[in-house]
Amino acid sequence: MDMIVKNGILVTATDSFVADIGIKNGKIANIAEHIEPWDAEVIEAKEMFVLPGAIDVHTHFQLPFMRTVSADDFVTGSKAAACGGVTSFIDFAIQAKSRALMEAVENRRKEADGKVCIDYSLHAAITDFSEATLAEIPQVIQYGIPSFKVFMIYAKEGWMADDGSLFAVLEKARDCGGLVGVHAENPFVIDYNVAKFLHEGKTEARWHGLSRPNYVEAEAISRAIYWTEITRSRLYVFHMSTKEGVQLVSDARARGLSVFAETCPQYLLLTDEKYEGEEGINYPTGPPLRKKEDCEGLWRGLQAGTISAVATDHCPLTRQQRQMGKDDFTKIPNGLPGIETLLPLVYSEGVAKGRLTMNQLVEVTSATPARLFGLYPQKGSLAIGADADIVVFDPAAKRTLSHSNLHMNLDFSPYEGLEVSGWPKYTLSRGKILARDGQFVGEEGWGRFVPRFYLERVPGALPEEEPAEAVV
Repeated sequence: MDMIVKNGILVTATDSFVADIGIKNGKIANIAEHIEPWDAEVIEAKEMFVLPGAIDVHTHFQLPFMRTVSADDFVTGSKAAACGGVTSFIDFAIQAKSRALMEAVENRRKEADGKVCIDYSLHAAITDFSEATLAEIPQVIQYGIPSFKVFMIYAKEGWMADDGSLFAVLEKARDCGGLVGVHAENPFVIDYNVAKFLHEGKTEARWHGLSRPNYVEAEAISRAIYWTEITRSRLYVFHMSTKEGVQLVSDARARGLSVFAETCPQYLLLTDEKYEGEEGINYPTGPPLRKKEDCEGLWRGLQAGTISAVATDHCPLTRQQRQMGKDDFTKIPNGLPGIETLLPLVYSEGVAKGRLTMNQLVEVTSATPARLFGLYPQKGSLAIGADADIVVFDPAAKRTLSHSNLHMNLDFSPYEGLEVSGWPKYTLSRGKILARDGQFVGEEGWGRFVPRFYLERVPGALPEEEPAEAVV
């Protein structure tokens, strides 16, 4: 063995037990009650949880958006991820108008490869809904990207899909075994509200949230679910923020539909009260922060299994960047940071406060995201043969969150002053220690692109004579 993690409480989505983990050549090679160290490096994990590394399936590193670029690049963002116990992430390759979808993928890889500190993959975000783009979907899946994002919003940015375009993508992805994710909001109602507020001279940050009330999201989710049911396809709702959304997804799943949803820590913990006062300009994001009853509804959705994943929608912006909208809320760049605090927040606010079990924490931050997006069992698993992406998590650690003690490239934290219980003691990626006691000790460029494939046959994605490959 190269390394042994000893005496920890191993936690999977279904089980918890004390054992040693032996690591060889970057893989989990043995799990046993006792593994003799011999010459192996030993990590002592007594009284700590040993988890599969968190997988953040929704990030935006160096994203050009709203006249600026998100503040974390692939280096700073992935370092911060490792410090917080995230061992893999999925970002976005956003198609340019009249350009090939594969071109967006290749360009995004050029930005990330050789820089990322943890393993990563990409979703293909479709913005040009031509026949040529639809014809590329099987090729993108064959390449190892079986998930696609469609924006039901952002018409001015040229990203929005109308209902016919969304319908077409759902049909094509269904035929090829892909998964379609949506940003679900109704842009026309938002535009109506925005125009009304601006006409009335209402320009402060609080009007950002008020222009996008709950029904703006609920209507769009309802519409996307309807088209999913008609096409018999699969749907993933990114960054769900409302109690109404939870009910819609619950009802769809009760009808047997393949509808999955994600929420984010900001929607579990923060409310629209953050938009008030001088600091309010630092909180706009899309969808916006909601009411306390929405936070509670989302927690119930996690408890019931209605919500399948917690990700971050990590899109960090500095105070200076936000100042572009100081006189007009429509010009405030949207986005909040979160990749470094994902695992500690879900533990501290979920497990430590009795809202979730440790098994549920692993389920929503690692195991289910890995399964949904074709990374399982290579990722999201404490099993022999899996990548040794492991977090040794100390439940006794205490930390008060501040931008000054986090590693994201920011001068602001939405959780400034919040004390959390629990923090990663070690973060391992393929058996290599990347972070120790919340400090990065890895190397730039260690991470690599991971092609993703579902274990079952993916119809139309590969030539008939070449069976689909499972990542193991």
